[in-house]
Amino acid sequence: MREKGNRHYFVDLHVHIGRTEDNHPVKVTASRDLTFAHIAQECQFRKGIDMVGIVDCASPRVITDIEKMLNSGEMMELADGGLRYHDRVTVILASEIETKELNGGLSHQIAYFPFLKNVKAFSEKMRKIVTNPNLSSQNSQITAQEFFYMVYTFGGIVIPAHVFTPYKSVFGSCSVHLKDIFNTSTLKKIPAIELGLSADSCLADCLRELSDFTFLANSDAHSLSKIGREYNVVMMEQPTFKELLLALKRKKSRKVVANYGLDPKLGKYHRTYCKECHTTAKGSPPVFFCEKCHSGKIKKGVLDRIMEISGSCSSISPQHRPPYYHQIPLEFVPGIGKKTKEKLFKHFGTEMNILHNTSRQELSKVAGPRIAADIILAHKGKLNLLSGGGGRYGKVKRDAIKNNKNSFQKENLI
Repeated sequence: MREKGNRHYFVDLHVHIGRTEDNHPVKVTASRDLTFAHIAQECQFRKGIDMVGIVDCASPRVITDIEKMLNSGEMMELADGGLRYHDRVTVILASEIETKELNGGLSHQIAYFPFLKNVKAFSEKMRKIVTNPNLSSQNSQITAQEFFYMVYTFGGIVIPAHVFTPYKSVFGSCSVHLKDIFNTSTLKKIPAIELGLSADSCLADCLRELSDFTFLANSDAHSLSKIGREYNVVMMEQPTFKELLLALKRKKSRKVVANYGLDPKLGKYHRTYCKECHTTAKGSPPVFFCEKCHSGKIKKGVLDRIMEISGSCSSISPQHRPPYYHQIPLEFVPGIGKKTKEKLFKHFGTEMNILHNTSRQELSKVAGPRIAADIILAHKGKLNLLSGGGGRYGKVKRDAIKNNKNSFQKENLI
């Protein structure tokens, strides 16, 4: 039930830019199609995302692209923060930076800013700190705490990115506690943390220290098709930076009302992976050695890392925690190729509309009864999965349905 005056918005706050409009690289590992303009268009016409956080906006070349769109009238800056694209999609300006702790641990932190002037001032500062300010996620050689002070000075907020992934994250490669990285005063000013691929709320709530934080499920998209792979439903009066911040802080009836994302089993880093014999762990977590060749040359999985830190799989979610729905996006559903997706988009519009507002009967008329059934099962998280690991996604098992209801049970985690 919606509070009076508030609406529900689909929000994905972690999308990368692959190239500028002049074809200069930004996120080297991202698709060339991921330009600032293409992201906004994809959110409006195919994904149905109402608010998107673009995390490479401090690149001077990206700032040039943004200013061109503002000057052309394609976008306008909102009084309460954010940029409105064609009066449909709100863009939140952000910058993902790599920080380095005294112990050598690396993590990614995302700074979000209300206005372009804040981003431009922050960008000028980063020119003196990183080797190439035009590229994404550069190593800043400063700690996460120092990064927070800098961002706060320029009117932004900091959210730790994909906090459990084995590469460059707070828990995955830096520490076992947030307090080892941020001081007490700073932790009170961090409004949310991003769970990242291979984790969900139930897993994260094994760590008691996270109970006060709002959780975000964002896509970290490196291609247009991955936008909205994970997303949030956020209750706000308007899709603006000011309202988003109220929602993350759970103030004035604004809040995140649901997280949607892949079942952690589908994530690329869910289980420990052996780099010697390329085997993904299947035994009870945590697994520290390969179960097949007994090698210690492993990449620890998210599930295994959380179990290592928490010492158990006892998950207790606070009252404010919204449900996390395991949902498989269209591109993961077996049998749905490019042509089928185009037919679905042509008839029903955006992916959000297909997943949230379209009946099985309506889908059957366009895609056939079998694919329609699988889309419904995918939306409800009821397709059986094989766990991913070592940078490889898990797989959806065709013609197999699971019976659990996203409950946190040990047998469902492995």
